Amino acid sequence: MMKSKVTKSPVMLDVIVNADERTTPHRSVEDWAQANQRYLAAALADVRAALERYVGNQESDPPEDLAALAAEMPVPPALDTLAGTFGLSAFERSVLLLCAGVELDSRYAPLCAAVQQDPARTYATFSLALAALDGAHWSALSASSPLRHWRLIEVGPGNALTTSPLRIDERVLHYLLGVQSMRSMLCPDERLAGFVRPADNLEPESLAASQRILAEQIVAAWTQGAAGSRLPVIQLCGEDAAGQLAVALAACQRLGLALHVLPALVLPAEPREHEALARLWTREAALSHSALLLDCAELELTDAPREAAIGRFIEAASSPLFIAGRERRSAPYRTMLTLEVRQPSTPEQRDLWERGLGDAAVGLNGSLDTLVGHFSLQGPAIRAACLQALSRAASQPHLRHGPAEMETALWEACRVQARPRLANLAQHIVPAAAWDDLVLPETQRQILREIAVHVRQRVKVHETWGFAAKSTRGLGISVLFAGASGTGKTMAAEVLANELNLDLFRIDLSQVVSKYIGETEKNLRRVFDAAEGGGAILLFDEADALFGKRSEVRDSHDRYANIEVSYLLQRMESYRGLAILTTNMRDALDPAFLRRIRFVVQFPFPDAAQRAEIWRRVFPADTPTDGLDVARLARLNIAGGNIRNIAIYAAFLAADAHEPVRMSHLLRAARVEYAKLERPLTEAEIGGWG
Repeated sequence: MMKSKVTKSPVMLDVIVNADERTTPHRSVEDWAQANQRYLAAALADVRAALERYVGNQESDPPEDLAALAAEMPVPPALDTLAGTFGLSAFERSVLLLCAGVELDSRYAPLCAAVQQDPARTYATFSLALAALDGAHWSALSASSPLRHWRLIEVGPGNALTTSPLRIDERVLHYLLGVQSMRSMLCPDERLAGFVRPADNLEPESLAASQRILAEQIVAAWTQGAAGSRLPVIQLCGEDAAGQLAVALAACQRLGLALHVLPALVLPAEPREHEALARLWTREAALSHSALLLDCAELELTDAPREAAIGRFIEAASSPLFIAGRERRSAPYRTMLTLEVRQPSTPEQRDLWERGLGDAAVGLNGSLDTLVGHFSLQGPAIRAACLQALSRAASQPHLRHGPAEMETALWEACRVQARPRLANLAQHIVPAAAWDDLVLPETQRQILREIAVHVRQRVKVHETWGFAAKSTRGLGISVLFAGASGTGKTMAAEVLANELNLDLFRIDLSQVVSKYIGETEKNLRRVFDAAEGGGAILLFDEADALFGKRSEVRDSHDRYANIEVSYLLQRMESYRGLAILTTNMRDALDPAFLRRIRFVVQFPFPDAAQRAEIWRRVFPADTPTDGLDVARLARLNIAGGNIRNIAIYAAFLAADAHEPVRMSHLLRAARVEYAKLERPLTEAEIGGWG
C-alpha cells in the first residue's frame, strides 16, 4: 500500500518543555539504563518474531508487553523518544529495529538469509522489510523519509534500492542502547568533531544581573515557542563575546540543554556539504538535547560568501540556535529574537566580586572599586580570580592575610585572568626597569610621574567624581613618546608598568598595518578588544608606520590611511588602560592628531652629563669592573640604547678573558657598535683611552 509522507524537522519543543523531568538522581539514571536495555531487547524480540513467522518458525518466545515496560520507566525509553522525535511510522520503527538487531543479536543474520532465500544475504534490506514486517509502505524507502533524510540508516552499495544492504548509523545505535545517557558529558557525533565543540559549564554565580535577565527572556521565548513549528533563533549582539556565551549557557542550563559552539569560519561554502552538516547537527541536537551557538565574532558583514553560508545554515538548522557576533544579521524566513549583550556594569562587577569572595570581601570596599576600575572582567573571569586569590590565602596560613594582602592577591589574579587574550596578539614585556634606571631631564621625568597619577586616579575622577557620566569622550589616557632610537622610550614604558603594577604589551604597528583596505582597523580592533578587560599598558612601537602628515586626498588609499589613524586614536581615547605610541620622527605627525593625545613626552638625545650618568648605571652590581673612566666613556656621542649594547658586548669579552671589564674591552665593543651604526670613531671620542 502506498503511503505518502513528508519529512518534518525533529521535535525539539517537547525536549524544552519537559526539560525538568529529565533531572533525576544518579541511581535513577542507572535504573533507566537497565530498563531501557530490557525494553530494547523486547522490541528486538518482536521484530525477530515477525521474521520467524515469515519463514514458518512458530516457536518464538511469547512477546513482552512493551507498553507496560515503558510505563515503569522514569523517562521514556530511547527507542520511543527517537521514534517520536523523528516522526517514525510503526513500519519505519520496525525497519530501524531490524537493522539494530543485525548488529546486536546473532540470531538475526540467519533469519535475514532465510527470509531472502540466500545464505550470503545475512543483512537487512528494504525488500526483506517490505515482505516480512507489518504495516509496510513504500514511502519509507524514499530519500525524504525520516530513516534516510536524518541518516538513521545507511543504504549500502547495490544494484537496486530494495536489495541494497541497510545498516543502522553507529551514533543512532548507541543512542538506542542508552550509552549517552550513562555519560555525564554528552559528546556529539564524531563526524561533527571538526566543526562543533561543547561549551564549558557555567557557575550561576558568574552571571551578572543584566545577563540573567537576558537568559530568562530566552527561556520564556523558547518555552512559549513550543506552540509553533520551530523555535525562534536567538541573536546575541555586541562587543562582549564572552558575555554572549555566558548568557546562552545560562539559558541552556535553565532549559536542560547542552550547548555546543560552531565557529562560523568553518561552515562549508559548498551547498551540499553545508546541507549535510546542518542535517547532521539537527539530528545530533535532537539526540543529545543540545542547542548550538553559531559564533560569528571573527566575521565581517562584508564577507559575502560566508554570510550566505550563515544564512543557509540558519534556514536549514531546526535545533535551538543562537547567533553570536558584533553585528545584527537577518533571516527572512526565520523568526529571530535579537538581544544586546553588554559588558557588566560597574555595580554588577562589584556585586560579582563580593559574591565570589564571600566573607573575604569584608574590608575591601576601596580595593574592590579599584579592581573594577582597572579590570573590566566577565563573570567567569571574576570568579576564577576570586578562587585563585582565596586558594593562595588558604595555601599560605603562616602569612597574615589582611585586606592589604588580599588586595595584592586579587590584583595579581586579575592580571593573570586578563593576560591570555592579549598574549597571542602582542609581545608581553616583563618590566625590569625602575625610576633609578631612567636617565632623563627632570621635565620629562615629571611628565612620566603625572602619567602614572592619571592612571592611578582614573577611577576616582571618572567614576566617583562623575566625569565618565558627563561624557564618554577623551577618557582614555593616550601618550606619545617621541625621540631618536635608543633614548629610553621603551624603558620609560617599563618604568610605568612597574610603578603601576600592570602588564606591558608591545604591538609592532609595522605588523598591524595592512595594505588591504579595512584590514588595519580589523587588526587594531582585535588588539584593543583583547586588552579592554585587563587594563594593560599598550606600547604601539614604530608609530611612523601609521602616522604621517595628512595629505590631500587624491585616491581611496589616501582616504583610508586617514581613516586608519582616526580609528586608532578613537580607540586610544576610549581605552580603559594606558596606550603609548612611540615615534622617531615627531615632525612627521599631523598636528591635528597630536591634539587628540593627552601626553607628549620628548626624549632628547643625551648630553655628556646624561651619558656619564647612564654609564654609571649600566653595569649591574655583580659585574666586576676595573679602571673605568666614566668621563672618557661619556665622550662617546651615542644614545642610551647604544651604551647598553657596548656594555653587554664588553662584558662578554671580559668574561671570555677571565678578566673584569676594562676600558680596553669597552673600546673593542665601541668599535663594533660604531661599525653597526656606520659611523667612524673620532679621536675626540676615544683619544687618551690607551
